[in-house]
Amino acid sequence: MKGFQLKILRDHFLKAALEIGQSGENDTLPYDIDAGFIRDKSETFADICFALFQEVDGKSTSEARAVLNELPVVAERLLAPSGSNGFRITTKIHPFWNLYLNGLGLAIAEANEPNRSERVHSYRLGGEEPAFFDRSRSWRTYKEATLQEEALKQDGCVVVQTDISSFYEHIYHHRLESVIKDLAVADSTVALQIDRILSKLASGRSFGLPVGGQCARVLAEVMMTPIDQALSDAGIIWHRYVDDFTLICESRQQAYKALSELSNALADYGLSLNRTKTTTLSAKHYSDYVAAQLGEGEDASADLRDLDLHFDPYSDTAQVEYEQLKESFKKIDVQFLIDLEKEKSQPDSFVVAQISRALKFQEPKVAAQLCETLLNIRNLDSFRASWSKIMRGVFSVRANDEFADFFDQIDEMLDKVILAAPHLLMPEANLLHFLRAIRFARTPARGPFVRNTFDSSSSSAVRRACIDCWRYWADRQNFTRVRNLWENLTPDAQRMLWLAAGSFGAEGEHARGNLRGSVAQSWRLGFEPDEGPTFATCYRDWVKNDA
Repeated sequence: MKGFQLKILRDHFLKAALEIGQSGENDTLPYDIDAGFIRDKSETFADICFALFQEVDGKSTSEARAVLNELPVVAERLLAPSGSNGFRITTKIHPFWNLYLNGLGLAIAEANEPNRSERVHSYRLGGEEPAFFDRSRSWRTYKEATLQEEALKQDGCVVVQTDISSFYEHIYHHRLESVIKDLAVADSTVALQIDRILSKLASGRSFGLPVGGQCARVLAEVMMTPIDQALSDAGIIWHRYVDDFTLICESRQQAYKALSELSNALADYGLSLNRTKTTTLSAKHYSDYVAAQLGEGEDASADLRDLDLHFDPYSDTAQVEYEQLKESFKKIDVQFLIDLEKEKSQPDSFVVAQISRALKFQEPKVAAQLCETLLNIRNLDSFRASWSKIMRGVFSVRANDEFADFFDQIDEMLDKVILAAPHLLMPEANLLHFLRAIRFARTPARGPFVRNTFDSSSSSAVRRACIDCWRYWADRQNFTRVRNLWENLTPDAQRMLWLAAGSFGAEGEHARGNLRGSVAQSWRLGFEPDEGPTFATCYRDWVKNDA
């Protein structure tokens, strides 16, 4: 693994800023306006990030460690659903530190990519810029690749399906640091910088990656690369997608041996298999099972499953792509498919997610009917595993004037969620998606709901989303009330209030004038230069010129 390829360039931070602008800071949470800020100021932030990196990297190891230990790396841990009944913690990182980590991560990924086996199907570099990853390499192509193995045709062949227990949560920072060091020159501080920042994000613990951002994906794949190599060296036929493994073996005896090899390789890095999710199947049983998973055969949703619904509105061919996707849906009865799913005891999350992504490509009346099915309280509880996808789909419709004739109908359905399904709004990630969907119009149900949510929540991200609602609603009373709480707001919430002030004319400008003297200190990152742009000055300039 000694390639001495790892080199940090200004361009890594620039690419990371543009990728954040397209995809957002955290894929488990709704797109935050800070992502647009980072994109619009990408050139300036590339300079700031690269200057910080060079300053730290030019120091001795002990000096670099001391500098990093003093920096206030801010993040918030939020609860997000995982499946129908599980939960996990996702991390909303301060926009600057998220960018800095992603820039380092991109450089690490480029250095590590030549070391990766073709049997790894997750997060391969090669996406169309500004994307980092090749979208053609997916969980689906991972499963399809396993079916192509010649060993499946041999008599007695068995297949082991297994995964790593609590993968991201158990990644040990010091072992990760060692793997990154193997990619770099001897005096590089990249591994140290990653280790110190991760430690701060993990509240001083020496394990765990922040779920939701691109850097965590890169680092997880870097950690797995030597483990993948160990499996290949042992002569095992294997395929992997993130923490899911498929082992293809000649017999049950060989399957037991292969599991032993995998368990040993994982243990060397502080990881272990999930015993409750480890199954051994005959080759035929496995092939039939995967075919059913992929929707082959008579599955009515097969056409929907096969559609790539990624749509980039900033593409040079955006309008053409949009029309092509709309045309694709003419042969698919989406309403029929969602009606099938709501009758199941366990709806297919992928199908529900695809339908939610498809809402913006439907004719307005069809989209409204689908929204009514998805948001019906009886169905929404069954579809809770797909909450974020549903809310993103509803948002895409509610934000598009092509669907204006049905806005009142959609708003009425959203308002019913407040009274009929408050339990679904308890995880912060769910609540953030919901607040984004209701910010377009104030209603008698939403006014008290947002006020009570702001007053009762200790989450900076949630309070920030409430302020964003008041910004859209031009709610002067709540703006004035929260402006008087300025000193009690987190810097993230303060930035949203500063942006919101633009919706309140002279009163907003007066508020900015009174608060301007405090923002340089409140929004400090701890390494500001004596001269030149800072995070705070960039934000003030962006609000004035671009927001």
